[in-house]
Amino acid sequence: GTLEFAAAAKALEKLGVEVDILGEKEMKKLGMGALLGVAQGSVRPPRLVIMRWNGGKLKDRPIAFVGKGVVFDSGGVSIKPAGGMEDMKGDMGGAAAVTGLMHTLAARKAKANVIGIIGLVENMVDANAQRPGDIVTSMSGQTIEVLNTDAEGRLVLADALHYCNIKYKPALMVNLATLTGAIMVALGQEYAGLFSNNDELADRLTAAGIASGEKLWRMPMGPEYDKLIDSKNADMKNIGGKFGGSITAAQFIKRFVGDTPWAHL
Repeated sequence: GTLEFAAAAKALEKLGVEVDILGEKEMKKLGMGALLGVAQGSVRPPRLVIMRWNGGKLKDRPIAFVGKGVVFDSGGVSIKPAGGMEDMKGDMGGAAAVTGLMHTLAARKAKANVIGIIGLVENMVDANAQRPGDIVTSMSGQTIEVLNTDAEGRLVLADALHYCNIKYKPALMVNLATLTGAIMVALGQEYAGLFSNNDELADRLTAAGIASGEKLWRMPMGPEYDKLIDSKNADMKNIGGKFGGSITAAQFIKRFVGDTPWAHL
């Protein structure tokens, strides 16, 4: 995944996008235990990529887009069924969307300051892989009980979103991810699920979706759902049970965005 992104990085830099790539050592220093836990079963080291397009006024706060970049997802120790696993190279769809967005903004010289961040990891089975029941500490300091290693995308996003929020103080954050099959059970393939802590942002995204043909449907959130991911052993667990799987995933991510207007697609 990192090699594939290298070609994209060159194209972005030609258009004036600033690209920084953090390696495993830098992420360890930052305390990104959630993201690194996902990657620890792979021989391919993780990367956090930061893309910056400075097309707006210097004083304007940036808007930020964060993408899940699991370049292959075996499920880890909570391994997926064999049927269809070859498609799990597509689990970096969120990161691909963010990369494509940054390219498009730069190509059209968009008058905005935009941050794009993607977490590139591979979720594999190995003697060193994360185990169900492990507890990791995220960059935010919050601890997570990993009950299912296949609920890994939210762990990657947790550290990427927190890093983005404290480093760049964006006016808003939107994250994109192939996060749960549960959302397709709920909505099929015609609409993408939209979760947000901000009504204005949700309304603007919904309107943009109608205009572009990329339709969104806002899903509910609330403290009742939040209780489903509370853990006796850590600040939270990474799954919430049988029901409302896409909602509990969103409630998990929400714990890492603070008061910043945020949406999860």
